[in-house]
Amino acid sequence: MTKPDTLLDYGRRIARVVDHIAAHPDEPLELERLAAVACFSPYHFHRIYRAMTGETAADTLRRLRLHRAAGDLVKGGDGVAQVARRAGYGSVEAFTRAFGQVYGLSPGAYRRQGRLVPPPDQPTDEERIMHDVTIRDLPPLRVAAMAHQGPYMDIGTTFERLYAWAAGRGLVGPDTRSFALYYDDPESVPADRLRSEAALLVDGPIPGDGPVRALDIPGGRHAVLIHKGPYAELERPYRWLYRDWLPASGHTPADRPCVEEYLNDCRKLPPEAWLTEIRLPLA
Repeated sequence: MTKPDTLLDYGRRIARVVDHIAAHPDEPLELERLAAVACFSPYHFHRIYRAMTGETAADTLRRLRLHRAAGDLVKGGDGVAQVARRAGYGSVEAFTRAFGQVYGLSPGAYRRQGRLVPPPDQPTDEERIMHDVTIRDLPPLRVAAMAHQGPYMDIGTTFERLYAWAAGRGLVGPDTRSFALYYDDPESVPADRLRSEAALLVDGPIPGDGPVRALDIPGGRHAVLIHKGPYAELERPYRWLYRDWLPASGHTPADRPCVEEYLNDCRKLPPEAWLTEIRLPLA
């Protein structure tokens, strides 16, 4: 499939999801269902959707519900509390805040105005910085892994525990490499529910020991991007990778999560010198 064809195909797939959300505005969003509608891997669906539309699927649902609420306020005879409940808000106060942020008026003022008006202009997207992406065939790896649940920025604590575990068993050496696997989109999944794994390529066999387990990272073809700078800025290259590069690349992501490898020692270098290799598995 050529690059233009891939971009059109991605657009059609995401359009199916938007149509599905619009046709079922009162149903909860289920990752597996939306990913199946788009025929994308659940590991990558949220990022691709956000990259193609500029918002999360939850944002789309919220926007469509508020749009319907605006129509209900102008055309219908329901009270604001009823409109708020239909829009998915548990209180008039929460609905009023959300509606005001989008439409610039309270629901009551909007109803008194008596006509449908579009929401105010949204801020433009950040500048699209280009990155170098290479396609590489990578070998499979068996690593010692420790699961982490919670904000991705907190995975450093899990790494410290994993390093301590490995050092105490004589498994840390000059060839030790550190990786992380990220299973969820941090802009679509609540921070306390984010799933990831800290992992080390250690010297020697990996004993099954408490929270540490042997984990196989599959090899194969990957899109590889190297980010230089603080880990807190990693979402920017991810956003570019999914929004700009992937739809125009002619490639489709595999049904596996992204992997990061940390190429230098963040304890010995300043944040602006940190190197992170982002690996997007390809089908």
